[in-house]
Amino acid sequence: MTARPALARLVATVAATATAAALALAGTGCEVTRADPTQLTAQQGFKIGVLLPDTREARYERADRPAIESTLQRLCPRCEIFYQNAAGDPARQQTQAETMLTQGVRALILDPVHATRAARITAAAKAHDVPVVAYDRLPDGPVTYHVGFDARRVGELQAQFLLKAIAAGGATKRGPIVMINGPASDPNAALYRAGARAALSGHAVIARELTAADWTPERAREQMDQALKDLGDKKIIGVYAANDSTAAGAIAALATAKIQPMPPVTGQDAELSAVQRLLTGAQYMTVYKAIRPEAEAAARMAVAAATRRPYTDQPTVPRRNSTGEVPSVLLAPVVVTQQTIRATLLADAFYSREQICTAAFEAACRAARL
Repeated sequence: MTARPALARLVATVAATATAAALALAGTGCEVTRADPTQLTAQQGFKIGVLLPDTREARYERADRPAIESTLQRLCPRCEIFYQNAAGDPARQQTQAETMLTQGVRALILDPVHATRAARITAAAKAHDVPVVAYDRLPDGPVTYHVGFDARRVGELQAQFLLKAIAAGGATKRGPIVMINGPASDPNAALYRAGARAALSGHAVIARELTAADWTPERAREQMDQALKDLGDKKIIGVYAANDSTAAGAIAALATAKIQPMPPVTGQDAELSAVQRLLTGAQYMTVYKAIRPEAEAAARMAVAAATRRPYTDQPTVPRRNSTGEVPSVLLAPVVVTQQTIRATLLADAFYSREQICTAAFEAACRAARL
């Protein structure tokens, strides 16, 4: 009759000992195989993945990557950062993401090459219980936070400044304009186009509306060449180019065709070559999107999401993708013309005078009082 109480006391003692041992082990700071996301802290550190889309635009390696990484290191000194650039290949980006997920990242910062195909990445991240912070472009699928610029406003500004430049030479409907938009795979491209068309509607004659696949200057040049042939003797009075790469292609085609005077051409991204084209007058304007605030917001979102804390550093607005509304921080774009390079890009140290004013552009810089 005494065996059962004795056995019960033995079981209780073993259980208590095991519990105490587990608590003691937990206090040693030993890592477990898979971190409990509810217990992650920036002080302990964890793994964060950063996936950027391409190497054609110099900004990603020159500005975005170092800004994101330096902010993450400041916020989470013990965090380990895994970085990859897809070089414009969506399949490569998916492989990179899957590798990071198997390596145990606890948050992904993702700038997708292709918004729709990136849904596979966001779905895989969700299956691993890893939050995704969409950087610049908003992909399809489950996304925790998004930071970027107000893309529709970018298109509006481009069109408004194009109309301003055209109006300096006469009526804005006195001749045709050509639009060169970005690819459908980029969710921002549709927003740029929508903003631009809203501003141009009723004020300009859009003779051709084209799409530059993969944002390449080569494709934009082909499109502009064809538009010039189609329009024949009709004098093009303006070109809406959605970014600086497409602007470069359009300007090359106009120069080859010896179109004089060169019609005003828009752009976006404040690429160094575009800024130099502003100085020579080949390109009329670009759009500056300050990378540091965008990168800092993405890093803060990633740390908050990994530690399961709400992001409260800035107000968010809902932006919809294929899955639903994503809390988003939309930053304000800034127009840059030849007259405002000093007050914008140089003032923010986005470029130095030495970077812009190389020997080939020194005279233009002096004329612009840089």
